[in-house]
Amino acid sequence: MARHNTVTLSEVAREGICDEYGDYAIYKRLSNSYRRALGKFSRTRGNKLADVFEKLSKTEYKHYEFWRKYSPNTEAKVSKLKLYGIIIFSAIFGATFAVKFLERHEESTIKQYKAIEQYIPQEEKSRFEEMVRDEQEQEVDLAEQVQSSFVKYMSFVVLGLADAIVEVSGIHAGSLGIYKSTELTGLAGIIAGAAASMAMASAAYAQAKQGFQGSARISAVLTGVSYFVSAVFLAAPYFLLRNAVDAMSASLTIAVFILAFTSYYNSIISSAHFVRDFVELAGIMFGATVVLFFFGEVMRAYLGISIS
Repeated sequence: MARHNTVTLSEVAREGICDEYGDYAIYKRLSNSYRRALGKFSRTRGNKLADVFEKLSKTEYKHYEFWRKYSPNTEAKVSKLKLYGIIIFSAIFGATFAVKFLERHEESTIKQYKAIEQYIPQEEKSRFEEMVRDEQEQEVDLAEQVQSSFVKYMSFVVLGLADAIVEVSGIHAGSLGIYKSTELTGLAGIIAGAAASMAMASAAYAQAKQGFQGSARISAVLTGVSYFVSAVFLAAPYFLLRNAVDAMSASLTIAVFILAFTSYYNSIISSAHFVRDFVELAGIMFGATVVLFFFGEVMRAYLGISIS
């Protein structure tokens, strides 16, 4: 929803109609999808998720009907891109991600609604206050019901990805400074990545054993695999490109995309600050890359350990 410093009841109503109806349509589609898809494998789980989404859709539709009275000529449209995008993201990243994504602006929406509370007719005040309570409590409570172990395990995947980006990029830079060979640099990254992935998996296993509500083995496997897969992707340009600058540029570009994904996912699930986290991780990665590249150059020039 677009935000303004000064708003009118009609403006908020128009935006509320579009937002609430759009969320209603998405939750309704998710409810049907989960009932059909998960019901084939786990009827209890599928129906539970479907019921939660059904309740959320009814809540959003009730809000849509409230705002429609204040802007009856506003046409409610559903973004097809957003609709199918949420469905795809839900299938890949789980129901929790879908709900968190849709509800990520609830705090600002509540502030927007309260800003025009004085313009709501007295006879509608109780319905308005109920709607605000829905935004503050009911939708959050229902959203918590779709929390699944998938999100907990996904955090281990994100951990493996983020750590691999910083460490393997630095290893590549240092190795390139020493060897002056893209193939040896890529190989060094894969070998180091394999070793580090096992170390990360062990650390994840130990961490998961300390009160984690899930399988420590699965956590370890996901952490190690995500780390090693990242290392392979980052190393691939060094095998495909002979020019060192091109190979490093391509590898760092892949790293930036992975960092953007991990930062964005974390910002949705944990309500973290996407831009801040992304800039911090990218800054650490580029800083480590520069420092280790020059460190490799020093090793090559003064210690005579380079390989021809």
